[in-house]
Amino acid sequence: MDKKIQSSPRPSCGRRILAGKRQRPDESKNCVKKLLRREISRAGNWAFNRSNSQEKFRNFHLQEEFDTHDPKAHQFLKLPFLKKRSRIVEIVAARDTVFALTHSGICAAFSRETNKRICFLNISSDEVIRSLFYNKNNDSLITVSVYASDNFSSLKCRTTPIEYIRRGQPDAGFPLFESESLRWPGFVEFDDVNGKVLTYSAQDRIYKVFDLKNYTMLYSISDKHVQEIKISPGIMLLIFDKAPSHVPLKILSIEDGSVLKAFNHLLHRNKKVDFIEQFNEKLLVKQENENLQILDVRNSQLTEVSRTEFMTPSAFIFLYENQLFLTFRNRTVAVWNFRGELVTSFEDHLLWYPDCNTNNIYITSEQDLIISYCKAHPDNCGEEAVGSINISNILTGKCLAKIRADDPNVGISPRARGNSSVIRSTVQEALEDVTALFYDEERNEIYTGNRHGLVHTLTRSPVMSHDLIA
Repeated sequence: MDKKIQSSPRPSCGRRILAGKRQRPDESKNCVKKLLRREISRAGNWAFNRSNSQEKFRNFHLQEEFDTHDPKAHQFLKLPFLKKRSRIVEIVAARDTVFALTHSGICAAFSRETNKRICFLNISSDEVIRSLFYNKNNDSLITVSVYASDNFSSLKCRTTPIEYIRRGQPDAGFPLFESESLRWPGFVEFDDVNGKVLTYSAQDRIYKVFDLKNYTMLYSISDKHVQEIKISPGIMLLIFDKAPSHVPLKILSIEDGSVLKAFNHLLHRNKKVDFIEQFNEKLLVKQENENLQILDVRNSQLTEVSRTEFMTPSAFIFLYENQLFLTFRNRTVAVWNFRGELVTSFEDHLLWYPDCNTNNIYITSEQDLIISYCKAHPDNCGEEAVGSINISNILTGKCLAKIRADDPNVGISPRARGNSSVIRSTVQEALEDVTALFYDEERNEIYTGNRHGLVHTLTRSPVMSHDLIA
């Protein structure tokens, strides 16, 4: 996954992303018959995986509530907007620690072991944290911030080991990329797929690539005609200033910056370029009111998809494991392959937000499931007050599970009664206006954040042993 943060004063965080209970017959309660039916099924592993996914998301209940707002702790802050309640815009979980970032710029860390807030990550009274990135290479959290003293104009990065945060020592980290002037329109982009960081210093007009493991600089790119850089597994695509009839392109090795290929891609004159995207050897180019072009840069083979079939999406998610990509447009999600064929249309996955807020979308590491905040009743033309969390299979489009407030099987988890914290929200309030979502695959827990600055944990409640086998 790629994540790009630009240094404009207060924009929304931009991202590039390079991912009811069914009635059963009585015999299905017999474990032996379940296993036998699974083994002789024509559907084979696919059926088992689907059933296993359905089981994983059954019996989800509200178990915990965390609050990012603390009037006493916020008294030291200089900026008035930091002291007010603000919606959650980003959630990250790592090593039983949950990090929640608010729109105002406050970031809080919570422990899933003690179910208490550990600390706030703002170590300066005028610090506004803009984004978070978990660096799994060295088990640390990178925060990207702007400061009032700098008129919010320059990005500052800091890395802090998760272990220090767990000890309540958020100031034990150290700054990154101090040599770079990340003022508007500069940016920093974290590339988890290749283990690299790309920075752009607008003052010097220089791009630099750093190693995400130890933050050493690998090489720089200095060319005033570079308009944009797109990162793909193993390579980078350099997009240069457009000429009247073509756009110059270069493909570089992500490891050392060496040029692998340089070529021009022909364009329709006087037509705006909607997007240029690179995915391995495939180049995707779309101009206004023109067909989608998919170019194989190895052999120059060109595939076109009619503009009536493929309309310009608002966002992409590339699925490297499956050699597919997701498109988002008007609350709908679709899956395409690189032959220009529509692979999947989702049967029940109408997104809640029309602008494709990717903080409300999670793709599992196997890239087989998409978890999103959706319309609970997509066939209802009226405005719903509460959405649902939908879990769908990416390859089939089937909805495997829905966590809805009006589901009688969804409630407050019995385990929550023994927790030291208090859940003040109802299930309906927890699923109302969800502004951020994260799925912890190791713990099988879903974390949601809402406009009140509250974080809720949804987890599977204990079930009888005969329910554990699909």
